Amino acid sequence: MKKSTFLIAGKHAVIEALKNPSRKVLRLFLNEESKKTIHRASPNKNLLENVSLFYKNKKELDRLIAKDQISHQGLIAEIEHLEDQSIKNYLKTHKDRKNIKFVALEDVTDPRNIGSIIRSAVSFNIDGLIVKERSFPFESMLLYKSASGCMEHVKLFFVSNIKTTLKHLKDNDFWICGFDKDGKDDFTKHDWKGNHVLLFGSEGYGLKYQTAKNSDFLMKIIINSRVESLNISNSAAVVFHYINELKKN
Repeated sequence: MKKSTFLIAGKHAVIEALKNPSRKVLRLFLNEESKKTIHRASPNKNLLENVSLFYKNKKELDRLIAKDQISHQGLIAEIEHLEDQSIKNYLKTHKDRKNIKFVALEDVTDPRNIGSIIRSAVSFNIDGLIVKERSFPFESMLLYKSASGCMEHVKLFFVSNIKTTLKHLKDNDFWICGFDKDGKDDFTKHDWKGNHVLLFGSEGYGLKYQTAKNSDFLMKIIINSRVESLNISNSAAVVFHYINELKKN
Protein backbone atom coordinates (compact mmCIF):
# COMPACT_ATOMS: atom_id res chain seq x y z
CA MET A 1 0.00 0.00 0.00
CA LYS A 2 1.28 3.44 -0.89
CA LYS A 3 2.15 5.72 2.04
CA SER A 4 0.64 8.93 0.65
CA THR A 5 -1.67 10.97 2.87
CA PHE A 6 -5.15 12.16 1.98
CA LEU A 7 -8.12 14.05 3.40
CA ILE A 8 -11.33 12.70 4.89
CA ALA A 9 -14.27 14.73 6.16
CA GLY A 10 -17.35 14.37 8.32
CA LYS A 11 -17.97 13.81 12.02
CA HIS A 12 -18.15 10.01 12.06
CA ALA A 13 -15.32 9.42 9.58
CA VAL A 14 -12.91 11.73 11.40
CA ILE A 15 -13.78 10.78 14.98
CA GLU A 16 -13.50 7.05 14.28
CA ALA A 17 -10.13 7.64 12.58
CA LEU A 18 -8.97 9.50 15.71
CA LYS A 19 -10.15 6.61 17.90
CA ASN A 20 -8.35 3.98 15.81
CA PRO A 21 -4.89 3.32 17.31
CA SER A 22 -3.76 1.82 14.00
CA ARG A 23 -4.63 4.96 12.02
CA LYS A 24 -2.13 7.82 11.78
CA VAL A 25 -3.88 11.19 11.80
CA LEU A 26 -1.41 13.93 10.90
CA ARG A 27 -3.47 17.11 10.77
CA LEU A 28 -6.95 18.11 11.80
CA PHE A 29 -8.82 21.10 10.40
CA LEU A 30 -11.68 22.13 12.66
CA ASN A 31 -13.56 24.89 14.45
CA GLU A 32 -14.22 25.38 18.16
CA GLU A 33 -17.64 23.75 18.03
CA SER A 34 -16.36 20.60 16.31
CA LYS A 35 -13.58 20.38 18.91
CA LYS A 36 -16.32 20.14 21.54
CA THR A 37 -17.98 17.40 19.46
CA ILE A 38 -14.74 15.38 19.58
CA HIS A 39 -14.46 15.74 23.36
CA ARG A 40 -18.09 14.69 23.81
CA ALA A 41 -17.44 11.61 21.70
CA SER A 42 -14.52 10.58 23.91
CA PRO A 43 -14.70 12.30 27.32
CA ASN A 44 -12.20 9.95 28.97
CA LYS A 45 -9.45 10.09 26.36
CA ASN A 46 -7.84 13.01 24.58
CA LEU A 47 -8.21 12.08 20.91
CA LEU A 48 -6.34 15.22 19.85
CA GLU A 49 -3.08 14.28 21.51
CA ASN A 50 -0.20 14.23 18.99
CA VAL A 51 -2.41 15.65 16.22
CA SER A 52 -1.60 19.03 14.65
CA LEU A 53 -4.66 21.27 14.91
CA PHE A 54 -5.59 24.02 12.45
CA TYR A 55 -8.61 26.13 13.32
CA LYS A 56 -10.67 27.27 10.31
CA ASN A 57 -13.98 28.99 9.75
CA LYS A 58 -16.71 27.35 7.66
CA LYS A 59 -15.69 29.02 4.39
CA GLU A 60 -12.10 27.92 4.83
CA LEU A 61 -13.20 24.35 5.54
CA ASP A 62 -15.53 24.45 2.52
CA ARG A 63 -12.61 25.42 0.28
CA LEU A 64 -10.53 22.46 1.46
CA ILE A 65 -13.07 19.99 0.07
CA ALA A 66 -14.73 22.11 -2.62
CA LYS A 67 -14.24 19.55 -5.41
CA ASP A 68 -15.81 16.73 -3.38
CA GLN A 69 -19.04 18.58 -2.55
CA ILE A 70 -19.79 16.74 0.68
CA SER A 71 -20.69 17.97 4.16
CA HIS A 72 -17.60 18.26 6.37
CA GLN A 73 -19.57 18.94 9.59
CA GLY A 74 -16.71 21.08 10.82
CA LEU A 75 -14.11 18.30 10.70
CA ILE A 76 -11.51 17.48 8.05
CA ALA A 77 -8.49 15.26 8.74
CA GLU A 78 -5.31 14.36 6.88
CA ILE A 79 -4.60 10.67 7.43
CA GLU A 80 -2.31 7.87 6.32
CA HIS A 81 -3.42 4.53 4.88
CA LEU A 82 -3.73 1.53 7.17
CA GLU A 83 -1.44 -1.45 6.74
CA ASP A 84 -2.58 -4.07 4.21
CA GLN A 85 -4.26 -7.21 5.49
CA SER A 86 -3.76 -10.66 3.98
CA ILE A 87 -6.46 -13.28 3.42
CA LYS A 88 -3.88 -16.03 3.87
CA ASN A 89 -2.84 -14.63 7.24
CA TYR A 90 -6.46 -14.25 8.29
CA LEU A 91 -7.26 -17.88 7.43
CA LYS A 92 -4.13 -19.03 9.24
CA THR A 93 -5.03 -17.19 12.45
CA HIS A 94 -8.73 -18.18 12.23
CA LYS A 95 -8.30 -21.79 11.18
CA ASP A 96 -10.73 -22.98 13.87
CA ARG A 97 -13.54 -20.71 12.67
CA LYS A 98 -16.35 -22.64 10.94
CA ASN A 99 -18.71 -19.89 9.78
CA ILE A 100 -16.60 -17.16 8.19
CA LYS A 101 -18.50 -14.77 5.94
CA PHE A 102 -16.52 -12.74 3.41
CA VAL A 103 -17.88 -10.34 0.80
CA ALA A 104 -16.22 -9.93 -2.61
CA LEU A 105 -16.90 -6.96 -4.89
CA GLU A 106 -16.23 -7.48 -8.60
CA ASP A 107 -15.95 -4.20 -10.54
CA VAL A 108 -18.02 -2.20 -8.05
CA THR A 109 -16.60 1.31 -8.48
CA ASP A 110 -19.00 3.91 -7.07
CA PRO A 111 -17.46 5.23 -3.82
CA ARG A 112 -20.89 5.91 -2.33
CA ASN A 113 -21.99 2.32 -2.95
CA ILE A 114 -18.75 0.88 -1.61
CA GLY A 115 -18.92 3.06 1.50
CA SER A 116 -22.52 2.02 2.15
CA ILE A 117 -21.61 -1.67 1.70
CA ILE A 118 -18.75 -1.28 4.17
CA ARG A 119 -21.09 0.36 6.68
CA SER A 120 -23.56 -2.53 6.35
CA ALA A 121 -20.78 -5.12 6.50
CA VAL A 122 -19.56 -3.77 9.83
CA SER A 123 -23.11 -3.32 11.15
CA PHE A 124 -24.01 -6.95 10.44
CA ASN A 125 -20.72 -8.62 11.41
CA ILE A 126 -19.29 -9.58 8.02
CA ASP A 127 -15.75 -10.89 8.60
CA GLY A 128 -13.99 -9.22 5.69
CA LEU A 129 -14.37 -7.45 2.36
CA ILE A 130 -12.41 -8.54 -0.74
CA VAL A 131 -11.81 -5.86 -3.38
CA LYS A 132 -9.66 -5.44 -6.46
CA GLU A 133 -6.71 -3.23 -5.56
CA ARG A 134 -6.39 -1.63 -9.00
CA SER A 135 -9.93 -0.22 -9.06
CA PHE A 136 -10.57 0.57 -5.39
CA PRO A 137 -11.05 4.32 -4.66
CA PHE A 138 -8.48 4.36 -1.85
CA GLU A 139 -8.53 8.09 -1.17
CA SER A 140 -12.15 8.96 -1.91
CA MET A 141 -13.59 11.41 0.59
CA LEU A 142 -17.08 10.30 -0.48
CA LEU A 143 -16.21 6.67 0.31
CA TYR A 144 -15.16 7.54 3.86
CA LYS A 145 -18.19 9.78 4.37
CA SER A 146 -20.58 7.08 3.11
CA ALA A 147 -18.95 4.48 5.35
CA SER A 148 -19.70 6.75 8.33
CA GLY A 149 -16.60 5.76 10.31
CA CYS A 150 -16.77 2.06 9.46
CA MET A 151 -13.58 2.20 7.36
CA GLU A 152 -11.82 1.99 10.72
CA HIS A 153 -13.57 -1.27 11.65
CA VAL A 154 -13.79 -3.31 8.44
CA LYS A 155 -11.18 -5.87 7.37
CA LEU A 156 -10.31 -4.97 3.79
CA PHE A 157 -8.43 -7.49 1.66
CA PHE A 158 -6.93 -5.97 -1.49
CA VAL A 159 -6.26 -8.50 -4.24
CA SER A 160 -4.96 -8.27 -7.79
CA ASN A 161 -7.39 -10.82 -9.21
CA ILE A 162 -10.86 -11.61 -7.82
CA LYS A 163 -11.21 -14.87 -9.77
CA THR A 164 -7.89 -16.25 -8.50
CA THR A 165 -8.79 -15.27 -4.94
CA LEU A 166 -12.16 -17.01 -5.15
CA LYS A 167 -10.48 -20.17 -6.42
CA HIS A 168 -8.08 -20.05 -3.46
CA LEU A 169 -11.01 -19.70 -1.05
CA LYS A 170 -12.90 -22.57 -2.71
CA ASP A 171 -9.81 -24.71 -2.13
CA ASN A 172 -10.05 -23.69 1.54
CA ASP A 173 -13.63 -24.92 2.03
CA PHE A 174 -15.54 -21.75 1.15
CA TRP A 175 -18.81 -21.77 -0.80
CA ILE A 176 -18.96 -19.02 -3.44
CA CYS A 177 -22.43 -17.46 -3.60
CA GLY A 178 -22.94 -15.00 -6.45
CA PHE A 179 -25.80 -12.50 -6.26
CA ASP A 180 -27.42 -11.48 -9.53
CA LYS A 181 -30.88 -10.40 -10.67
CA ASP A 182 -30.87 -13.43 -12.99
CA GLY A 183 -29.93 -15.82 -10.18
CA LYS A 184 -32.05 -18.95 -9.78
CA ASP A 185 -31.80 -19.58 -6.03
CA ASP A 186 -33.70 -17.67 -3.36
CA PHE A 187 -30.93 -16.74 -0.92
CA THR A 188 -33.23 -17.22 2.09
CA LYS A 189 -33.60 -20.93 1.23
CA HIS A 190 -29.85 -21.57 1.34
CA ASP A 191 -28.10 -23.32 4.25
CA TRP A 192 -25.71 -20.61 5.44
CA LYS A 193 -23.76 -22.83 7.81
CA GLY A 194 -20.07 -23.05 6.95
CA ASN A 195 -17.67 -20.62 5.28
CA HIS A 196 -19.09 -18.47 2.48
CA VAL A 197 -18.09 -15.70 0.10
CA LEU A 198 -20.95 -13.36 -0.86
CA LEU A 199 -20.10 -12.13 -4.34
CA PHE A 200 -21.55 -8.95 -5.86
CA GLY A 201 -20.90 -7.58 -9.34
CA SER A 202 -20.80 -4.25 -11.11
CA GLU A 203 -23.55 -1.68 -10.60
CA GLY A 204 -24.19 -1.69 -14.34
CA TYR A 205 -23.95 -5.24 -15.65
CA GLY A 206 -23.69 -7.43 -12.56
CA LEU A 207 -21.35 -10.39 -12.34
CA LYS A 208 -19.08 -11.27 -15.22
CA TYR A 209 -20.17 -14.40 -17.09
CA GLN A 210 -17.12 -16.46 -16.08
CA THR A 211 -17.34 -15.38 -12.45
CA ALA A 212 -21.01 -16.30 -12.28
CA LYS A 213 -20.28 -19.63 -13.98
CA ASN A 214 -17.62 -20.50 -11.41
CA SER A 215 -19.86 -19.65 -8.44
CA ASP A 216 -21.21 -22.60 -6.47
CA PHE A 217 -24.60 -20.88 -6.23
CA LEU A 218 -26.18 -18.03 -8.17
CA MET A 219 -28.68 -16.31 -5.92
CA LYS A 220 -31.29 -13.59 -6.02
CA ILE A 221 -33.35 -11.52 -3.60
CA ILE A 222 -37.07 -11.98 -4.08
CA ILE A 223 -38.65 -8.54 -4.51
CA ASN A 224 -41.85 -7.03 -5.89
CA SER A 225 -42.19 -8.10 -9.54
CA ARG A 226 -42.87 -4.50 -10.57
CA VAL A 227 -39.35 -3.54 -9.48
CA GLU A 228 -36.48 -4.63 -11.73
CA SER A 229 -33.76 -4.73 -9.09
CA LEU A 230 -32.35 -3.19 -5.92
CA ASN A 231 -29.36 -0.90 -5.73
CA ILE A 232 -26.25 -2.98 -4.91
CA SER A 233 -25.75 -1.40 -1.49
CA ASN A 234 -29.39 -2.05 -0.59
CA SER A 235 -29.10 -5.64 -1.81
CA ALA A 236 -25.99 -6.17 0.27
CA ALA A 237 -27.63 -4.74 3.40
CA VAL A 238 -30.63 -7.07 3.02
CA VAL A 239 -28.39 -10.13 2.65
CA PHE A 240 -26.01 -9.17 5.48
CA HIS A 241 -28.89 -8.53 7.88
CA TYR A 242 -30.59 -11.82 7.06
CA ILE A 243 -27.42 -13.89 7.56
CA ASN A 244 -26.57 -12.06 10.77
CA GLU A 245 -30.05 -12.79 12.17
CA LEU A 246 -29.53 -16.51 11.48
CA LYS A 247 -26.61 -16.52 13.93
CA LYS A 248 -28.99 -15.62 16.74
CA ASN A 249 -31.20 -18.66 16.18
